[in-house]
Amino acid sequence: MTRYWLVPAILLFSTTLATSSLQAQEQPKAAVTVAKPVVRDVVDSDEFIGRFEPVDEVTLRARVGGYLDQIDFKDGAMVKKGDQLFVIDQRPFQTALDIATSSQEVAKSTLTFAESEFTRTESLVQKGTLAVSVLDDRRRELRSAQANIRGAEASLARAKLDMEYTVIKAPLSGRIDRRLISVGNLVQADQTALTTIVSLDPIDFYFDVDERRLLNYARVAREHGSDLQEGGGSLEVSVTIADSTEKPFKGKLDFAENRVDQETGTMRVRARFDNPDFVLQPGLFGRVQVNASNTYQGILVPDDAIGSDQDQRVVYVVADDGTFSTKQVRLGPRLYGYRVIREGLTGTETIVVNGLTRLRPGVVLDPKLVTLPPEAATSENGQ
Repeated sequence: MTRYWLVPAILLFSTTLATSSLQAQEQPKAAVTVAKPVVRDVVDSDEFIGRFEPVDEVTLRARVGGYLDQIDFKDGAMVKKGDQLFVIDQRPFQTALDIATSSQEVAKSTLTFAESEFTRTESLVQKGTLAVSVLDDRRRELRSAQANIRGAEASLARAKLDMEYTVIKAPLSGRIDRRLISVGNLVQADQTALTTIVSLDPIDFYFDVDERRLLNYARVAREHGSDLQEGGGSLEVSVTIADSTEKPFKGKLDFAENRVDQETGTMRVRARFDNPDFVLQPGLFGRVQVNASNTYQGILVPDDAIGSDQDQRVVYVVADDGTFSTKQVRLGPRLYGYRVIREGLTGTETIVVNGLTRLRPGVVLDPKLVTLPPEAATSENGQ
């Protein structure tokens, strides 16, 4: 009797297996886009945030005191070295100059008289007409007159210099700030700030680099035959600013400080940029990209092709039969709109670049092969 109920059970089980197999065969394939990784020569780059600073900056102060008499510039204008900017009331200094000139003329007259007296006395002493003590007196008077003329000439030179200092000129070319004092105010010598001037072309960009990347830059600089502190090995950099319509500005490293900050573990580095149109301004923030390696062959994939498996990063490799498997990868920087793959791929694989959400265990893929361009369309500044 047992045999009679086993037969229906076996038939039911066989029917179920056949139905499941048929359903598996009829399951639609997952449509995905696949491609070969981009393989091309690349140079690694690092990104830092920094600030632009002027190459030269000066706060103007008067070297002589007096009342401000004249202002000869427009606030915020571009000035050239040697342009007249301020004039301090010159009348007291002109008076002092006239007095010094008169004193010099008196000293010259006294010296001329002392020289003639000494010559005449010397002749008479040689003839025995006068005593030698008289010649000594004339010599003393001559030397006193010579000293007086030197003092008078020094006083005259100082008066001329003070007169010159009443006209305050631009010590460098650049953009001038607003006037910090108005006409009629008292200017204290070497104390009162009048305005500031900053140079704009070229302009410097300062940023801080951590120890690990600092050592890498120093190595690359040495390979270029230079020290990081002395010219930076001429490593090329590019800076982007907040205005997205501006193209990246190209410059070069040219200086690094001579020690690492003990508190932050960083070193301040400087890059210099040409700025003929004065677009870059002192105090402006920017993001700098620094070339961190020599040229090598890199494997690049889109960020959309990279998935996660717990704390690991993976890409999905497609076989010829439509099945797929995961490969763990180690990521590098973002270049040319792609992500550099440090480890895990050889560049010959076919990987899923679009449709990762459709990937499930056991799913058979319907891949559509495309060719990735050497540079992604979404890339900014080529990186």
